[in-house]
Amino acid sequence: MIHKGALVLGVLIGAAAGVLLAPQKGNDTREKLKKEGKHIKNQLSSDLKEVKEDVSKAAASGKETLKQEIKDMASKTSYKTEQAITFLEKQLAILKEKNKTLQKTS
Repeated sequence: MIHKGALVLGVLIGAAAGVLLAPQKGNDTREKLKKEGKHIKNQLSSDLKEVKEDVSKAAASGKETLKQEIKDMASKTSYKTEQAITFLEKQLAILKEKNKTLQKTS
């Protein structure tokens, strides 16, 4: 993006210097300056549109990446939660068995 700006600035300076130093009438010089100005304006508009599209694509790509990372994290979290529940169920079964033996003795 910076290189395009430098290029456009160089073209603008070169065109202005060439037009101003050329031995022509004032009307011709002004017309050439207008044409060059329109050309530069169109080029800048095109470059800005291209940059905007690139930024939009990068943002969309980042959004999709973030969505996928959230899905992956949710899946991993769910898996870990399942492991914790299974562990707690086993511990609860052990406690129930110990409680049964205590109930029989009393």
